Amino acid sequence: MTQTHTTVDSMLDSQTDALVGEWVTLPEAADRLGINLSRTKQLLRDHKLIGMTRDGADQVPSAFVQQGHILKGLPGTLMLLTDAGYEPVEALRWLFTPDETLPGTPVQALIENRGTEVRRRAQALAF
Repeated sequence: MTQTHTTVDSMLDSQTDALVGEWVTLPEAADRLGINLSRTKQLLRDHKLIGMTRDGADQVPSAFVQQGHILKGLPGTLMLLTDAGYEPVEALRWLFTPDETLPGTPVQALIENRGTEVRRRAQALAF
């Protein structure tokens, strides 16, 4: 994320929104993570989560919050995508677009604890 003063990026297109599917508001994400809203915003600033403004509210993809934690492997993957020059919406598109070599989406692979495969592909994007 190139923005440092805001917690979310408001440039969400309908195609990416549809790819992501289910979203949760920042207060909902904070509740699911068992932390306060300020800490949730800090996770966004630290690039451990990606947020977008949808329907007038700051939201994160529901898939990024799993069983009271940030999806395992997500922060490292987001860092690799940022290093590869991906803007937040591009990173979301990449994470939620099916990849037949995985198979499934990178987010599905992270959920299934196949983060090494996802990070390997994300690293390759920088070259």
